[in-house]
Amino acid sequence: MNEKQVKDITSRDVDFAKWYTDVVKKADLVDYSSVKGSMIIRPYGYAIWENIVSILDKMFKDTGHENLQMPMFIPESLLNVEKEHVKGFAPEVAWVTQGGSSPLEERMCIRPTSEVLFCEHYKKIIKSHRDLPKLYNQWCTIVRWEKVTRPFLRSREILWQEGHTMHASEAEAREETLNMLHIYEKLQKDYLALPVLIGKKTDKEKFAGAVETYTLEAMMYDGVALQNGTSHYLGQGFSKAFGIEYLDKEQKLVNPYQTSWGVSTRMIGGIIMTHGDDRGLVLPPKIAPIQVCIIPIGKFEENDSLDTLIKNIRQELTKENITSIIDNSDKSPGFKFAEAEVRGYPIRIEVGARDLNENKITVVRRDTLEKITLPANVDEITRKITYLLKDIQDNLYKTAESRRNSMLYTASDWDELTMTAQKPGFTMISWCGDEECEDKIKNDLGLKSRCIPFDLQEELNNCPCCNKSGKFNTYFGKQY
Repeated sequence: MNEKQVKDITSRDVDFAKWYTDVVKKADLVDYSSVKGSMIIRPYGYAIWENIVSILDKMFKDTGHENLQMPMFIPESLLNVEKEHVKGFAPEVAWVTQGGSSPLEERMCIRPTSEVLFCEHYKKIIKSHRDLPKLYNQWCTIVRWEKVTRPFLRSREILWQEGHTMHASEAEAREETLNMLHIYEKLQKDYLALPVLIGKKTDKEKFAGAVETYTLEAMMYDGVALQNGTSHYLGQGFSKAFGIEYLDKEQKLVNPYQTSWGVSTRMIGGIIMTHGDDRGLVLPPKIAPIQVCIIPIGKFEENDSLDTLIKNIRQELTKENITSIIDNSDKSPGFKFAEAEVRGYPIRIEVGARDLNENKITVVRRDTLEKITLPANVDEITRKITYLLKDIQDNLYKTAESRRNSMLYTASDWDELTMTAQKPGFTMISWCGDEECEDKIKNDLGLKSRCIPFDLQEELNNCPCCNKSGKFNTYFGKQY
């Protein structure tokens, strides 16, 4: 990599797709492989995922969930037990038909999701009301044979998390469905600095086999939607199809109620497309693998005072659980500054012998590129860095929310909807609830329903498509 490559990133406003590809490559998040449609997640990209996993896994365990691991292969007969479910996934299923040199007696798919595997297992282990609830989660990969792929956003092999739970009552299962949705919301708002709209999917867009699907819809810089997580209330459909029964407190055989919920590395794509800029990646401090990059100017190891200051700064940052690196490579200072910006380190510290003689250092925040001069005092530097990391986190969220809100529209008739459809962003309409109107909006304007938000349902107008009374205020928009 040379300085030109570090700087040579297509402008977001010129070609957003090319900009995205430039950033994921130049920030060293991914590489391409000979496995078509799949990506190599490089160590820096994987470290972001590890931080997300660590945060989310603790949230799951704090709410009583346990991790396990299911097989990656599903026999065709097992997949076919729940007909609606398999119909929804059939176009994306990858099949294994041969083992070694011998054809398989029954072909097996590589899991596109694991509902049926969990159901098979639950049938064996749930016999009494005392066995419930079952709150399970797994971290794994799935395979969906996507025709068009893009790093993190859409891949044939997806790194993700999927939770699957069983409950004795509908009320308990519904509560679980919404609780997990709000855990995802907390992750994305408080850690990823992503403002999300939450609500229910339309019946047309819900998960195959679900009674209801709830979603988190993030808006990217270009106004396009990214579905950043879903939580499904499955009711008793799967448990009845698989014959999962248990003795309740009245000693009657009944079917349990089920949920499933999941997120994936797609969230990393959301972080890039929401916070990144023409200089590269911008990472929220709470999930940044490296929060501070210390860049010595000159050969700091040959200057005892400079060497001592840098090591003391890093030592104090470590005590405060702030991750940092010292870039002591032989690259030019300009290259190091540009590389730190491309990789999205929230803060960089620039310090050289000349600065030290004047008893000062320079701190640069990645979100605003503001340069701050501080005294070369380790305690004061540490306090300021601690404050700045929080301020950067908050500022990234506020900036993203403000931009998102500026691209939220309402339309009361077809002409208004047609006009807002030409703009980047989401449009809310009072939808009549008929699939015909949902299809017309998609086919004529290229907008898909995003969600029926939990709030904003008080005032309903007529549907812009058919002029019938609206049943749900619903967001529509383009999607990745």
